[in-house]
Amino acid sequence: MTLTADLLPGVPLVESPFFEQDVTSLPAECQAVARQLHTRGYAVVDFPDPDFLGKADAIRKRLTARFNWGDPAACPVSARVQDAWEFDADVRAIACNPTILDLLSALYGRAAFPFQTLNFPVGTQQPVHSDHIHFCSIPERFMCGVWVALEDVHADAGPLFYYPGSHVWPSYGNAHIGAKPGADAVMKFIRVQEEMPQRLGVERETFLARKGQALIWASNLLHGGSAQADRTRSRWSQVTHYFFEGCRYTTPLQNDVLGGKIKRRRVKDARKSGGLAALVGAGTRLFSRSA
Repeated sequence: MTLTADLLPGVPLVESPFFEQDVTSLPAECQAVARQLHTRGYAVVDFPDPDFLGKADAIRKRLTARFNWGDPAACPVSARVQDAWEFDADVRAIACNPTILDLLSALYGRAAFPFQTLNFPVGTQQPVHSDHIHFCSIPERFMCGVWVALEDVHADAGPLFYYPGSHVWPSYGNAHIGAKPGADAVMKFIRVQEEMPQRLGVERETFLARKGQALIWASNLLHGGSAQADRTRSRWSQVTHYFFEGCRYTTPLQNDVLGGKIKRRRVKDARKSGGLAALVGAGTRLFSRSA
């Protein structure tokens, strides 16, 4: 048993203060990825599927036809398909890749499962943010994302960016920024997460991915989408978000902790034919305000 599992079972191994003692317990092929995640908050890997290129081309072809996305310049910035795994076998195969699931499970010390996919034809140009405020586990940080390039990404196509090491910064909720759930909280978080790297002197990095390269990132890593300098360029990609078993799941943006309300997420498991891994209904209180 690792020190983390023994003393801090509610902390992912890659984010544990006992990481250096525990990392050698991982399979040799996992240790380099674990060190990247622990120190930088992200790791770059080649997607482990010998048929990935064929799957990527098939996904692009089908989604282009389904949503008439033949012209990147005509795509809105928000163009995306959520949970295409529910109707596209190749999207599901990427999300449920057994090597990725085994790797994430080893890195976090709990069994990983995919609960959401997003497929993009163009860059998102999304402001800097952490996934933690959108997807959160209880205990915290048992969530990660895997972004994979379905084509080579050009610098003018709006590539991903991220702030190395930002994953170790505090994970804030509405109570920390003095906001109630809603649009006001979103705007305040954007301001906070734009200011922190500037004030702390952390330079952002950009990921010019090759087709088939994947980026694994920790839930609290600050990241976003660069400006799409050339509107004629596509940036086909797939994001899969993963939770880990043995947790509760919530959305900090929607929580009013001071008011005694934490909303549970209704979580799906893309590995299962029915999809539903846990019926944790929205709106349920995890605890009540004291009388």
